[in-house]
Amino acid sequence: MHSEMGSFSLLFFTVFLSLVAASKLYNNGVSAEESADTGLMMNYYTDSCPQAEDVIREQVKLLYKRHKNTAFSWLRNIFHDCAVQSCDASLLLDSTRRSLSEKETDRSFGLRNFRYLDTIKEAVERECPGVVSCADILVLSARDGIVALGGPYIPLKTGRRDGRRSRAEVLEEYLPDHNESISGVLAKFEAIGIDTPGVVALLGAHSVGRTHCVKLVHRLYPEVDPALNPDHVEHMLHKCPDPIPNPKAVQYVRNDRGTPMILDNNYYRNVMEGKGLLQVDHQLYEDKRTRFFVKKMAKSQDYFFKEFARAITILSENNPLTGTKGEIRAVCNVANKHHL
Repeated sequence: MHSEMGSFSLLFFTVFLSLVAASKLYNNGVSAEESADTGLMMNYYTDSCPQAEDVIREQVKLLYKRHKNTAFSWLRNIFHDCAVQSCDASLLLDSTRRSLSEKETDRSFGLRNFRYLDTIKEAVERECPGVVSCADILVLSARDGIVALGGPYIPLKTGRRDGRRSRAEVLEEYLPDHNESISGVLAKFEAIGIDTPGVVALLGAHSVGRTHCVKLVHRLYPEVDPALNPDHVEHMLHKCPDPIPNPKAVQYVRNDRGTPMILDNNYYRNVMEGKGLLQVDHQLYEDKRTRFFVKKMAKSQDYFFKEFARAITILSENNPLTGTKGEIRAVCNVANKHHL
């Protein structure tokens, strides 16, 4: 009898502890199932800041109406932040006496418009002070920027918290370069769970925006890369007349001359015609591992959008800080310990 009572008490205590643990997860706004995954969830701010996503969406629309190129920046931000160890808005931090900002590295050349993220953050702070992370603002502004460019609406989870330090010292290790081999690009994305069609779709972001001549001249001087379409070379030489361009000068080529402001599958047709600006664009069609997907996306925008949405989702959920990790920054460019 005593033995049976002891077993029952032990079973009751075990069940009680399980219920307490589950309750703690639920009360933190994370279900047990989601906690086992990334700690993120849909509509994370439903109770704490129900207007958060609407405020971000409206700010994106307003800013895009005034400054069209903001959408390119928001799209680049999610790539440059989330591909480097963690989707934690470390990209947005300014340099300090002890650490270099990711924004100031060579690999971040051309990134701009961070002040507009500050504008969005200020609007969200007016609605709900100290609640919404800069990491979530970065991700959601990318999502809404994609829509502004004519791309698909991608439902993304929230609940990220902000990192406290720059990751500039490891940036080269994680972020693919435009001159890197396709094998290197595929390997770096595979490490965060993005497969080959996902990589091909992500590079479709080169459908919009522009590429500075600094990134292109090695394909034009001292000799023109024979892989380039001769009809396109004349335009590139006109836009990039200097073998050593001034990085501060406004010298660039539109990534897609046909539909430069629209995120669409025209990029893949350009690549197939030898009009890809960057070395990685050219390799995408030359490599047998990626050529099939280039052709498929060139034929079907729906397929491109499906794979693009899937890849962006995986990227946005790369090793986020959740729960009690990190912090909710008061301003996006400075960790709270440095913010006065």
